[in-house]
Amino acid sequence: MKALFLDHIGGPENFALRDAAPDNLAPNHLRIRNSAIGVNFIDIYQRTGLYPISTPAVLGQEGAGTVIEAADGAPFKPGDRVAYLSGGGAYAEEIVVDAARAAAIPGGVSDDIAAAIFLKGLTAEMLLRRVHRLAKGETALITAAAGGVGTLLTQWSVLIGARVIAVVGGAAKVAAAKANGADIVIDRKSTPNIAGAVRKATGGRGVDVVYDSVGAATFEPSLDSLALRGMMVTYGNASGPVPPIAPLDLTRRGSITLARPSLFHFATPELLPEMAANLFSLIANGDLTPKLGATYSLEQAGEAHKALESGATMGSIILKP
Repeated sequence: MKALFLDHIGGPENFALRDAAPDNLAPNHLRIRNSAIGVNFIDIYQRTGLYPISTPAVLGQEGAGTVIEAADGAPFKPGDRVAYLSGGGAYAEEIVVDAARAAAIPGGVSDDIAAAIFLKGLTAEMLLRRVHRLAKGETALITAAAGGVGTLLTQWSVLIGARVIAVVGGAAKVAAAKANGADIVIDRKSTPNIAGAVRKATGGRGVDVVYDSVGAATFEPSLDSLALRGMMVTYGNASGPVPPIAPLDLTRRGSITLARPSLFHFATPELLPEMAANLFSLIANGDLTPKLGATYSLEQAGEAHKALESGATMGSIILKP
């Protein structure tokens, strides 16, 4: 099979497509022929060394395709369509994954959509139902609201009945966030004082929760946007890692809570089936409408990384092997 290797930490020019021997099939594992592969910021963090990895390495945390071989104990059979979390190795024509990290793709959901949203959608499920269980009537501030996770977070929050204040960058993304149902949209390119705009929109109270994937550039404004006893959830570093903060500073800001979750600590074998079912049911019913922003060939993964890093993309990006 062909796999895309990252030969050295650094820029996207360090990718190289070449032949690779498929992994052996361990008990309870699946061999999957990829139809589509999701591209995520964690891939960029690994490529640049923010999240250290050894090279050469095959990146990629999620994908979707068809089971071509199932080991003893695996609850799938050849021909089944599945989406999976891999923890690496997805940038390839085939992959071997633990069946406990896979979920059946229901009818009405394409492989492309499943690959585009599995990790991102499970992240949204984690944030909205497990880290801070968003309730009807609460107000949520969502940064990067026109991106892959942000699109799903906004739509899902509106479905719950929460009030959404979205932060985006640029007129096109303002329009996208409004189309996703956000009540108020703040363009950070034209509104430098995000916290001031949030306070004005909430009558000075602030928001119950912030879901922030931008990182360093929006960390302080997000903290300053919280209501008394609010929760700040930082789950990404698109603009760089957030600075350290003293616990006493959380008290001074109103006894707020700071959380930094990882999907892989939530999407465990015990919880993944329920989380995937929650996600796919909403997509199959049309309650969530994921946005597929761009499609690249496997060999064009470097271009996909450049597009994602630029901040100009809307929706999710996939690779096609």
